[in-house]
Amino acid sequence: MAQEGEGTYYVPAQSKWPIIASIGLFTMLLGAGMMMNDMSAGVKDSFAHYVFFGGSLIMAYMLFGWFSNVIEESQKGLYSAQMDRSFRWGMGWFIFSEVMFFAAFFGTLFYVRYFAVPWLAGEGDGASTHEHLWPEFEAAWPLMSNPDNETFPGAKALIDPFHLPLINTLLLVASSITLTIAHHALRKAERTKVKIWMILTLILGFAFLYFQFEEYAEAYNELGLTLSAGIYGSTFFILTGFHGAHVTLGATMLLIMLVRIYKGHFEPENHFAFEASSWYWHFVDVVWIGLFIFVYLI
Repeated sequence: MAQEGEGTYYVPAQSKWPIIASIGLFTMLLGAGMMMNDMSAGVKDSFAHYVFFGGSLIMAYMLFGWFSNVIEESQKGLYSAQMDRSFRWGMGWFIFSEVMFFAAFFGTLFYVRYFAVPWLAGEGDGASTHEHLWPEFEAAWPLMSNPDNETFPGAKALIDPFHLPLINTLLLVASSITLTIAHHALRKAERTKVKIWMILTLILGFAFLYFQFEEYAEAYNELGLTLSAGIYGSTFFILTGFHGAHVTLGATMLLIMLVRIYKGHFEPENHFAFEASSWYWHFVDVVWIGLFIFVYLI
């Protein structure tokens, strides 16, 4: 695919996609807020989830349309070297924002474990709180017995880190390796190898999601580990749930890359979309290793 000269910069025509993205994102957040309010108020019959899924469909439509336009423009050779640098900077800042997103939740986990729970047990400045509210409460992590254990009963048992979590860790690490091999094959124009290793990467990624679903079913049905199981349940599902959502997005991105490879897209020295998807997948892999250590092991 030929590219424009170094001194040119492609300026796209007016687009409807930004306003559609704004509407979709607003609708999703509105539905999510309504669902949380309904859960706290004990409302069972509500249309909040319809609002959320409606916003999700709008976002899916926007992403499909907008990225279809970008792919078409790229295949026509409209993007210059400076445009490529802009894409790289944009993806870099996007991943940085994701790093800070997870850093906030890891920070919450750290604060709860090393400050809030010990204070409730009477350590440091929490002696008066402990004495007047929960004198029988003892600090421990994971927190199996909550201060108000009648309202928020703790989990019956912990998830075995050397069962499904370890399997998922091996799956994600292996998927990063297979994706790297596929990337090197693409740089060498070995397209058959790219397809094989990409398919294997996707199998590993979707296997991770399957086992995470199995883990959630076990946690809910057998271990009593739910969002209502106190702060341990909340932090566990927030961290692993958001990570699962990112794995789903990353797997979808890689699936689209595989479709494009079958269509003959990408060249050995011009395949930034593939690189961007790879960056994102490796980021998801690193986050999971942190989760495995700080949520399951320690």
